[in-house]
Amino acid sequence: MLSRVYRTGSQSFTHRLLPWVQSTTLSRSCRVQPSAIRHVRSWSNIPFITVPLSRMHGKSFAHRSELKHAKRIVVKLGSAVVTRGDECGLALGRLASIVEQILVTNLDFHDEQKRRNLNGTLHELLRMNIVPIVNTNDAVVPPAEPNSDLQGVNVISVKDNDSLAARLAVEMKTDLLIVLSDVEGLFDSPPGSDDAKLIDIFYPGDQQSVTFGTKSRVGMGGMEAKVKAALWALQGGTSVVIANGTHPKVSGHVITDIVEGKKVGTFFSEVKPAGPTVEQQGEMARSGGRLLATLEPEQRAEIIHHLADLLTDQRDEILLANKKDLEEAEVPCVQENSHSPPRSTASSCALHTSSGRLAAPLLKRLSLSTSKLNSLAIGLRQIAASSQDSVGRVLRRTRIAKDLELEQVTVPIGVLLVIFESRPDCLPQVAALAIASGNGLLLKGGKEASHSNRILHLLTQEALSIHGVKEAVQLVNTREEVEDLCRLDKMIDLIIPRGSSQLVRNIQKAAKGIPVMGHSEGICHMYVDSEASVDKVTRLVRDSKCEYPAACNALETLLIHRDLLRTPLFDQIIDMLRVEQVKIHAGPKFASYLTFSPSEVKSLRTEYGDLELCIEVVDSMQEAIDHIHKYGSSHTDAIVTENEKTAEFFLQHVDSACVFWNASTRFSDGYRFGLGAEVGISTSRIHARGPVGLEGLLTTKWLLRGQDHVVSDFSEHGSLKYLHESLPIPQRNTN
Repeated sequence: MLSRVYRTGSQSFTHRLLPWVQSTTLSRSCRVQPSAIRHVRSWSNIPFITVPLSRMHGKSFAHRSELKHAKRIVVKLGSAVVTRGDECGLALGRLASIVEQILVTNLDFHDEQKRRNLNGTLHELLRMNIVPIVNTNDAVVPPAEPNSDLQGVNVISVKDNDSLAARLAVEMKTDLLIVLSDVEGLFDSPPGSDDAKLIDIFYPGDQQSVTFGTKSRVGMGGMEAKVKAALWALQGGTSVVIANGTHPKVSGHVITDIVEGKKVGTFFSEVKPAGPTVEQQGEMARSGGRLLATLEPEQRAEIIHHLADLLTDQRDEILLANKKDLEEAEVPCVQENSHSPPRSTASSCALHTSSGRLAAPLLKRLSLSTSKLNSLAIGLRQIAASSQDSVGRVLRRTRIAKDLELEQVTVPIGVLLVIFESRPDCLPQVAALAIASGNGLLLKGGKEASHSNRILHLLTQEALSIHGVKEAVQLVNTREEVEDLCRLDKMIDLIIPRGSSQLVRNIQKAAKGIPVMGHSEGICHMYVDSEASVDKVTRLVRDSKCEYPAACNALETLLIHRDLLRTPLFDQIIDMLRVEQVKIHAGPKFASYLTFSPSEVKSLRTEYGDLELCIEVVDSMQEAIDHIHKYGSSHTDAIVTENEKTAEFFLQHVDSACVFWNASTRFSDGYRFGLGAEVGISTSRIHARGPVGLEGLLTTKWLLRGQDHVVSDFSEHGSLKYLHESLPIPQRNTN
């Protein structure tokens, strides 16, 4: 076993550690006794530096997100890591100039003088920027002391690699002990068994819930020894993570992933959260969703109607909670430094302006009002009405053969994860759609709306309780990172991000094996044809750009036919934009027509999300279509013209989720489409496209009803023949 002890400095931990991790190999050529340092070497190109400890030792970190503040770390490489089955184990020969190995025995910890020598040796190596490699002296190590294993903070017998690592971590007052093994972490039953589940966070006292299997294929200890040693180190004030260090594709990053707070392995914590873990919430959403799907349509509609009533009946409580969010959003966001504990305030600094306050568009989204709540209630009642014929609707019936009939019916997708920023009104909308479609739901809202989200979720669960399905909708309140949520591919069937284009892109990148429905950008175009109506153009442009410029369906690029330049219609458009204080960016062709033009656009593929607009000139409708296909995002695009033939050509040939004629781009919305609400707008090519309402949250399954039918009866010499007759679809009573 090898234990590495090192300190980290003020630079990015990833930048410091990766060059070392990626080049690590094993050699026993250099051995350093505790009483003396031999072959001491330093290096200047690897930026490990010695710094004072960032916190007083004695209390371990409570959450994974705090691990980024660890300054002194011990990494234990088990025998299974060093001697991997693929014979590609680790070696230190190539690092002889930056590491030194120290051989120890039990006496080096129990004899006070030897203990001081060991401590001094380790500190001296660290002072000289040398990584100590600590190993047991197998040739002279005495047997373990009986009855002295894990009996207190000050007593632990070094009888295996795990106890050595724990003793060393506490002795050196380290912040973190990383134990690398040949399994992903600690499971609730032996890994490989059918029901084995990886334990994300392990708490003292949880040993009774774990069944330990056999020991590792090599080495002296097993998982039980690792857990005992980890709990002893945790009691001594050192945080512990047990993870897999043998995977050839990820082992080079496992240490940095752990320090960055990612969900890797099993994290040992003394602080047990009051509520369920996100994994438990996922299981509750799954089971609750399945119960929800078995309810009668009228029962699901009743739940949604009750939620709509609660939004108006509990209006004062909702607005009071929202007021707290708005007040906290006005407080400047103080950026963390490397020594600060993780923030627990209402909002994330990434959503703030340079002054530290929440950006104006996000403040507008965050705000709730009586009119907003009334509109929400109306939308929910529309969803309730449409839910009468959703789950279980027969789409196709086929008689395969005599007494063998096939049906295709609608069913819920499963468990949805909806991640949203700054929009508490999103919660009841999405919850109602999930209820109507019989889906389980995990909701992850932004911290800036925590008070509003909490009360809206409580009201949602109150409505669900009338038919005993309270757990179908879960609000994730743990310190879960979005990236970690996107890895729960065994619990989540579909991710729906609602927020900034950056949020959507991050989620699409982080999702591991889970489909993501949404759009990363809303670059919406409006083409003003040469036959456009003067009266319509300014109204449509004003509404599309100025009604709500932060929306994803707001106009971003205005394409104008060349014949309209220097005409009264063009002048009216420019005058209106100036009155509305819209900043104009000139496209390359538009700028070439002007002597004194506005600032030329930096990119024709820009979503401004503010009172800014790109204007470009095109020579024809076909050029406008080509421009949209090249620079657009397939979200919403519109044409303004009085020529019906031209409009129909545009509608048929523009390949976007929504294409409009003489209508504002702002109509691209689930509520305005009559869907009641939407979970988002999708620009995907499969499943659902455009505003996604109830229908987009359903999939299908096939039901086959037979009478002792077997395939062999339909063979060449069989007694039955395929009929494949289409059957009428029964009409359901939706009253």
